[in-house]
Amino acid sequence: MSENPETRGAAAVPRQAAGDTARPGGRDGEAPADSIRVLIVDDHALFRRGLEMVLQGEDDIDVIGEGGDGHEAVEMAGDLLPDVVLMDIRMPRRSGIEACTAIKDAAPSAKIVMLTISDEEEDLFEAIKAGASGYLLKEISIDEVPQAVRAVHGGQSLISPSMASKLITEFASLAKRSEERTQQVPAPRLTEREMEVLRLVARGLGNREIAKELFISENTVKNHVRNILEKLQLHSRMEAVVYAVREKLLEIT
Repeated sequence: MSENPETRGAAAVPRQAAGDTARPGGRDGEAPADSIRVLIVDDHALFRRGLEMVLQGEDDIDVIGEGGDGHEAVEMAGDLLPDVVLMDIRMPRRSGIEACTAIKDAAPSAKIVMLTISDEEEDLFEAIKAGASGYLLKEISIDEVPQAVRAVHGGQSLISPSMASKLITEFASLAKRSEERTQQVPAPRLTEREMEVLRLVARGLGNREIAKELFISENTVKNHVRNILEKLQLHSRMEAVVYAVREKLLEIT
């Protein structure tokens, strides 16, 4: 998925005027109750249309709105309460990273995936700190996006392979710096079960997989994850992975 505006939207056929950014009713005016509600935010209209066409072809996904910048993203997320937000980073008026933080306040349950051309480490780390659940480069095939939406909605964190290597390097650096500290603030105490869940989260397992691993219900896993994030004052599962590395709960090889 290239950023080049001449090629990115080549397969997309605009279905309506560029100014029509929101369609709360979905394809048929009313989305199925169990569908994944997706908000698309990108300043390139043809790219948005391409994503919409692919996602609307999936029975379990419904595109409920489109926005062209970070300011619109925050307003629409608060109004539409999407399950998943697919959002670019470099946009006018308000960047995707700034919008990410605001969206987490306006729609706390929304999972945000940065879908961008930026392979800058700083953007990746800032997106994670802002609460993003995924960071995908636009070089991925557009046909992979529906599965990415399902994975993030199911509780997984996704990072493009080329960016994941940079994140692992940063994890290792964090762990090394932790060893060099002479004074540390005592970490909040987690229960034994919470520690087990944290280790599995750090391994990249989703809630359903963790539930099977520990022979507990998926709702119980969700409660544990929520408690872990609250105790550690973290905003996302990805930040929990960083914490696990720093505290040597996950070994970097």
